[in-house]
Amino acid sequence: MPRIHCPLPLSEGAALSLPPGAARHVQVLRMQPGQTLTLFTGDEATGGEFSATITRMGRSDVEVEVGTFHPVQREAGLRIHLAVGMPANERMDWLVEKATELGVASIQPLMTERSVLRLSGERADKKLAHWHSVAVSACEQCGGNRVPVIHPVQTLARWLAQPLQADTGVRHVLSLADGSQPLSTRLQALAAGDGAGCFLLGPEGGLGPDEEQQALERGFVPTGLGPRVLRTETAALAVLASAVLLPIA
Repeated sequence: MPRIHCPLPLSEGAALSLPPGAARHVQVLRMQPGQTLTLFTGDEATGGEFSATITRMGRSDVEVEVGTFHPVQREAGLRIHLAVGMPANERMDWLVEKATELGVASIQPLMTERSVLRLSGERADKKLAHWHSVAVSACEQCGGNRVPVIHPVQTLARWLAQPLQADTGVRHVLSLADGSQPLSTRLQALAAGDGAGCFLLGPEGGLGPDEEQQALERGFVPTGLGPRVLRTETAALAVLASAVLLPIA
C-alpha cells in the first residue's frame, strides 16, 4: 500500500483534499477512486499513521476519506541529532536520504572553514526545501512516521555560540585525536541516560584544529570511529547504524 506524507491534521472519518505534493504523488502512481493508501503527518505528536480511501481524482486534486488510525512506530531507540559540515555535490542529498532511513532525529547543516559548499539567502532556502523533500520521500519509502527536522544552514561558529538545547542530549565531536572515546561507549551511555545525543562532524578534510578545540571548550565529548579516516557521509551513517543496532533495554 503506498505511503503518502500528508502534513495536515488527520482524524478517523474525515474527508479532505490532499495537499499539492501528496496529490501529485497519488496521481503519478495512477491510483483510482476506491483504492487505499496510508497517510502520515510526519510529526512526532501524531505517533502513527492512517489508512485512507481515495474518493475523487481531479485533474490537479485528490480527495480521500481518512480511515483507521494505526499507532505504529518504527523509529530508532536513540534520538540522534547530526550537525554536519556539508559535503559537496550530491553527497549531502545522499546523507539526508540515508540518515532519514536510519532514523535520524534532526540534521543541522553547517558551513566550516574547510567547507566547499557555501550557501546563503535564497539559495540556502531552496536547498533546505529540497533536503526536506528528500527526507519526506525517504520516510515514505522506509516506513518512518516522523520526518526529521532539517535546520536552516548556519556557520559552525554561530551554531557553537548558541545556547545548548536540552532535547539534543549530550554533545559529541567526531575526532581522530588520541584519547577519543569509542562510539560504542558513548552510545551505551546515551542508552543508559535520556537516549538523546548530538554528533558534530566536519566536511571534506574534517574540522580545523581551532574548530575542534572550540567544540571541546563548549563541552563536546571527543568520540572516535576507529583508526580509518571516513568521508563525512560515511561517518554520519556509521553513527546512526551503530545506534540502530544497539540493544535498548
